[in-house]
Amino acid sequence: MNKGDIWRRLALNGGRVSDDPHWRFQLSPVETGYADAQIDDYGWASGQRPWRVRRHYPWLPGVVMRLRARFSHSAGTLLGTAGFGFWNAPFGDPTVPWPALPQATWFFYASHPSDLPLAADGPGRGWFASTIDATTGRALALMPAAPLVLLLNQFAPLRRRLWPGLRRRMSISFAPLPVSMTAWHTYELQWLPDGCCFLVDGETMLQTPFSPRGPLGFVCWLDNQFLVLGRNGRFRYGVLPISVPQWLEIADLSIHSF
Repeated sequence: MNKGDIWRRLALNGGRVSDDPHWRFQLSPVETGYADAQIDDYGWASGQRPWRVRRHYPWLPGVVMRLRARFSHSAGTLLGTAGFGFWNAPFGDPTVPWPALPQATWFFYASHPSDLPLAADGPGRGWFASTIDATTGRALALMPAAPLVLLLNQFAPLRRRLWPGLRRRMSISFAPLPVSMTAWHTYELQWLPDGCCFLVDGETMLQTPFSPRGPLGFVCWLDNQFLVLGRNGRFRYGVLPISVPQWLEIADLSIHSF
């Protein structure tokens, strides 16, 4: 059975989700408030009860996700965040209101002013493939040293020396996707016990030994959110006004365990 046949739809503050002839996630112009168009398989779906408890999420390593996708706007012009893949809904979902440390393996987009600390240098935004698992023992062992790490992270030479080790502990991998977001492409994610492989049109974009332990849920979304996780420890998030409609379309979505 393909668990991915059951979806919850979220359409908030002018967001719209339709599936004829293929999935379309659209945001209307909005001045204030959080807007979202999303499907997932860990919330309300087909009249069933939500999973609620993350340990009951449906997917574990040993999964292949494949779909075709295109966006209304190019990288840098599309506002907010968007993407598709697997995560543990660490914050903000109405069915799991309590926070958690993040786990994810996905194709992810973030616009300015988002800045996620994925690479040692440069802004952590744009269209990219990425993994993270902050729930492992080696990641949790960093917690007592977090204030010192944040202090040293202010200095670029030290940050470049520290970051490879921090990435390994947090299972962070990151690779920009040098493809047009407005054209149809085939995206494939192989989430394996010993690593993840991200492909676009059959070409490998990122091969990483990092693999979230799971269980995780599938999500595909488009919203007007931004998130800044500064290397100095400053945290900021909010929503962006959208002046023109923007959308994400996907087709031929399949998720299979093996």
